[in-house]
Amino acid sequence: MGSVEEHEQINKTQQPFDLNDYTIIKEGEAEILMHKKNQVFYNKAQVNNRDMSIAVLRTFISKCKEEHEALMAKRMNKASKKENHSSNGISNGEHEASEEIPEGEPCSNGDEHEKPVEGKVQGQLKPPRVLEALSASGLRALRYAREVEEIGQVVALDNDKASVEACRRNIKFNGAVASAKVESNLVDARVYMMTHPKEFDVVDLDPYGSPSVFLDSAVQSIADGGLLMCTATDMAVLCGSNGEVCYSKYGSYPLRGKYCHEMALRIVLACIESHANRYKRYIVPVLSVQMDFYVRVFVRVYTSASAMKNTPLKLSYVYQCVGCDSFHLQPIGRTVSKNTSVRYLPGFGPVVPQECSDCGKKYNMGGPIWSDPIHDQDWVASILSNVKAMKHRYPAFGRISAVLTTISEELPDVPLFLSLHNLCGTLKCTSPSAVIFRSAVINAGYRISGTHVNPLGLKSDAPMDVIWDIMRCWVKNHPVKEQSSDQSGSVILAKEPVLQANFARAVASLSKAQAKKVARFLPNPERHWGPKLRAGRTITSKHVSLLGADAVNEILNNNEQEAEEPQMKRQKTEDLSS
Repeated sequence: MGSVEEHEQINKTQQPFDLNDYTIIKEGEAEILMHKKNQVFYNKAQVNNRDMSIAVLRTFISKCKEEHEALMAKRMNKASKKENHSSNGISNGEHEASEEIPEGEPCSNGDEHEKPVEGKVQGQLKPPRVLEALSASGLRALRYAREVEEIGQVVALDNDKASVEACRRNIKFNGAVASAKVESNLVDARVYMMTHPKEFDVVDLDPYGSPSVFLDSAVQSIADGGLLMCTATDMAVLCGSNGEVCYSKYGSYPLRGKYCHEMALRIVLACIESHANRYKRYIVPVLSVQMDFYVRVFVRVYTSASAMKNTPLKLSYVYQCVGCDSFHLQPIGRTVSKNTSVRYLPGFGPVVPQECSDCGKKYNMGGPIWSDPIHDQDWVASILSNVKAMKHRYPAFGRISAVLTTISEELPDVPLFLSLHNLCGTLKCTSPSAVIFRSAVINAGYRISGTHVNPLGLKSDAPMDVIWDIMRCWVKNHPVKEQSSDQSGSVILAKEPVLQANFARAVASLSKAQAKKVARFLPNPERHWGPKLRAGRTITSKHVSLLGADAVNEILNNNEQEAEEPQMKRQKTEDLSS
């Protein structure tokens, strides 16, 4: 919490305000007052982010209820067994010890994802407490409080006095429900989270830029089984423009492939896991999304020293050929099982030779990245059904339902993806339709799907030599011009295909959504839909690309009028005095 003096100072500065200086913004069921001088950060484009978060939050609460009921039923069943044993006069001390679940360990049946939220086991399930670490105007916190009925309390933090003033003003503006559930504090979010360990069921991190400096304290403040929702908007860094900066912030080196946005998601997940491991904790991703200009991940955080040992099995390095589109993953660790014991060993490697077996060029190496599934398909189905059932309550229903539909059809166990256009670009050939290519992969005995990250991206468990064999067969039927012998495409086409591709249309070549013509990739709803200026920045003509010409001109004209008013008043005073 901030000091008493700081709180008093904020309360004193909250004088009655002139509504003419503010714009009322309504999103969902919340309304906020935004000052026309850009004093507090607000971005309309983040409505997709906020809607998705509310949908995940509702599913999280329902999942917690299911887990709680299952645990209560298990305990009741155990208690009844005890009574039966004691009535039969059987000593059950040894039996009890065998069924006991150690504190902080996964359940004995190996289903570690079903572990209930800490502090919710005894009696009735308490309403979840939510921490919004970087609240700005407080819009997100207000929407959580007003739209997710089961929430108990939302704590909104910010280290900027203007933001806290705006947040408290907006809390009052939203009436009794918001005032009862939401509190705003002037404090450094990192300090607050570190001094409130395992107190919050949900922690929301949505910073302007990188979340890396908040992750260590965030994973400490989440209750066991709680939900961490984290956004990263520094996509240029995560996608490989400044690899050394990405490594310093996230501990992974990015590669500039077509899959770079999915790699960004996996880098953020690997980073969160790394921070969690320091406190004998680990994460389970339930949904990971790349939308607009940012990535957003939703992970549950658990405590278990034994389950934490599996982390090296979930991480891999990536080898990307510099000449063609071939990439390969190198797992960091492996396990060897003998009877009931499990040994954790370094991964076997290298998985690739010094030169690419397809085109003969060198490899770039990136990572480590999260190579386990980045979504829980059961959660995705629940979130999507919830969104469809309550579509009138989601302002961005069209966009988030399209993204969730595409995610629901992704292959969950295939990291990264290929671009069909890039494959054809390497070979300098005409591109087959996605349906024809997908059919060839399916007919070869492999799986293939789209990806929510890129409309042209294709995920497949087919190895790269199979992919190139399919392309060689395609080029035989659609010849290309002769290229220089040192070109990657020439080297690839010089080899005879081992696999004879079958391009006959396969039944599963279209996904269910495609077959039903469900929209999966929607255009932006308006121009200049993207990141906005940091709060307090002076808006000039150079910001046209971010805000649009009309918005910039309006702001500049208002600034000129405000600058002229004091001069006019001074001139009138001088005229009267003369």
